[in-house]
Parts: sequence; structure tokens; C-alpha cells
Amino acid sequence: MSTGLNEALLQRAQELLPWLTEVRRDFHRYPEFGMEEFRTQEKISAYLNELGIPHEKVAGTGIVGIIEGAHPGGVVGLRGDMDALPIFEENAVEYRSQIAGRMHACGHDAHMTCLLGAARLLVAQKHQLAGSVKLFFQPAEETVGGALPMIREGVLDNPRVDAVFGLHVSPELAVGSIAVKYGQMNAASDDVHIVVRGENGHGAYPHNGRDAIVIAAHVITALQTIVSRNVDPRDSAVLSLGMISGGTASNVIASEVKLTGTIRTLDKKVRTMVKERVREVAELAARSLGGAAEVVFEEGYTSLINDSAMVDLVKQCGEQLLGTDKVKVNELPSLGVEDFAFFAEHVPSAFYHLGVRNEQAGLVYPVHHPRFDLDERSLMIGAAMQACNAMTFLQKQAAQRQAK
Repeated sequence: MSTGLNEALLQRAQELLPWLTEVRRDFHRYPEFGMEEFRTQEKISAYLNELGIPHEKVAGTGIVGIIEGAHPGGVVGLRGDMDALPIFEENAVEYRSQIAGRMHACGHDAHMTCLLGAARLLVAQKHQLAGSVKLFFQPAEETVGGALPMIREGVLDNPRVDAVFGLHVSPELAVGSIAVKYGQMNAASDDVHIVVRGENGHGAYPHNGRDAIVIAAHVITALQTIVSRNVDPRDSAVLSLGMISGGTASNVIASEVKLTGTIRTLDKKVRTMVKERVREVAELAARSLGGAAEVVFEEGYTSLINDSAMVDLVKQCGEQLLGTDKVKVNELPSLGVEDFAFFAEHVPSAFYHLGVRNEQAGLVYPVHHPRFDLDERSLMIGAAMQACNAMTFLQKQAAQRQAK
């Protein structure tokens, strides 16, 4: 797209800002957990009906819609996640969460809104589109991961999707800017569940039992050596134990302790090695003290690896819409996880960050914080960016076909 067309696109997005703000605030007032986004699903369906966009419900509470251009061509996907977090909101705003203990503290209300805004912009340009745009409203990013169920139900097929673009709000970036990352952007995750077993006994006679709490303490300490002594310092890995429970009374030697944690890795070989060492260390440390340990892994998300050509496209749109100085290129990946990774695993994709920070307005809190909020001007930028990404990709596809 030319710079002039992008300026017009941003202008149209700015005209939508009152509507975008209203949509986002409605989502924010009524947050829903993963795979429970029934009201959210119905609202999105109603918006798509108003726009004349055919759509269907998938993966329980998800939605996939399609905008067909006036001319044949490629197919591009745009993704926005839907679910909220179990957090009590502390913001004193008129659009604060109306459901106690639930909050859109990760910006998914904004992600859905940006996608709906992009849909409105793209519908207005249908006559120019050479190809189709699929809209993925995805449930359960924060929990079980709704991307994979959507993919398994065929959202990337019929017609086959050639690329997918997604965004995530960033309170570290000033509103009016974006950040891109080439290559690996996010880590892979695995949950680890360890059951340490000993033998009950009287607290006054510990020699007659096998203290699972003491054994667990040694297991915990031993596990902390894996990253520091088994992982190459030039690689990255995290092993964090977030929960521990065990024992029944103050004067009873515990027979069982449960440990639960998370493993984050960037490299596949490191991922395999860390899991192997966790099992070995836990089992051997427990056995050395007369106990036993059972280790079970729960595989989480795969690593998010961006396609360089797709990142180039996002960067181009960002520079034309916002200015070269408003596009940051991140050098280091995050040890956080994101299930957009499954889209990127199947087709060339790019995931990027949308700036929502406004220090003067006090909009500086991190995601997953009870006072997280965002500068709503970011909504028009996110909508314009996603529309630009889709239109630019389809134009490039059309140009490549003509050149053959």
C-alpha cells in the first residue's frame, strides 16, 4: 500500500474511534474466562452480522468470519483473543468490570476491538481486495489455549490461509508506536507436577517416618541447579515452582508433598534436556533420603517463531502509518508464552506489540495487574495496522501471481 492510502486508512480508523471505544468498554465490563466467552461470542456475532460478514462458531466459544474481496486471490488471517483473567479490578472507571474477580487485565478486550475495527475498514475496501480475509476470534489464550482447537477444526482451511497476523497490547510501549520481533518471539512452556512421597509418623519421633516435607525441600533446592549448571549460559531457560502443599497436622510427619511449577525454554533441545533433568533430579534426590518422587509433565504452548517476510510487512505498515521512529525492533525474545505460536507453526505469521502506554494519564501498569488499563487511542492504531497488514499481504500475493 502507498503512503497516501495508509494515511487515508488511519484517518478512517480515527473516525471509528468513538465506536471502537464503546465496543472495547462493553467487552471490558463483562469479562469471561476461557471457553466461557458466551456473551462475548454473541456480541461479536452481532457486530459481524451488522457488517454483513458471514461467520460460524468454532471451538466452543470461538468465531471465524470471512471477508471475500471483489477479486480472486490469496487468503490472510487476522487473530484476536477473547478471554479474561481471574483478577479483581481496582480501576475506578465507569467501564470497570461488572463481574467480581474477573478482569480484562491482559488487553484481550482491545484485541477483539481492534479486529472488529479492522473488519469494518476491510469491508469498506472489499471492492479493492484481491482475495479474502479470515477473522479469528479465539477463546482461552490464557488457559487451555484456544488456537489449537480452532486449527484442528479447520479454520486454516477451506479456503486455505496463506498467512496470519496478530497483535498484543504493550504497556511498555507509548501509544502511537509498535514493536516487532524477527524470529523467535516467545518461549515454549511446560507445567511440571511432582509428588514427593515419604511415610507418616509422629512428629515427636521423626526417625520412625520418612518426612516428605524435608525430602521436598531437598528436591526443590536440587532442582534450582538445573538452569544454573545444566543449561548453557548462552541459552535461556526458567524453572519456577509456584505451588507447594503437604502435611495434615503440626505433629504428624507428612507422607506426601505436591509441587507444581512451570518450565520456559527457547530451544527445543534445551526443552527436552530440562524436562529429563527435572525427572532425574527429583527422583534421585527423593530416593537418597528414603523417599520417592513421581514427575508428570503437562505440555503447554510451543515457541512463537515469526516469519521474517511477514515481520517485514508489519514493519512496513507501521512505518507508513505511524512513522519510522514509531516502529521498534526488539532484539531479545520473551520467556512468556503465547498460543498464537500454533498459527505461526502452521503458516507464515507475524505477531507484534501495540503501544498503549500513557504516563501523563497514569496508564503505566503491566498486564495481569489489577490496575492495568490502556490509552484507547491505541484501538484505532491496532485496527488500522491489522487492516493494512491484510491488504498489503493480499496486494503482494496478487503482484506475485501477475509476475509469473
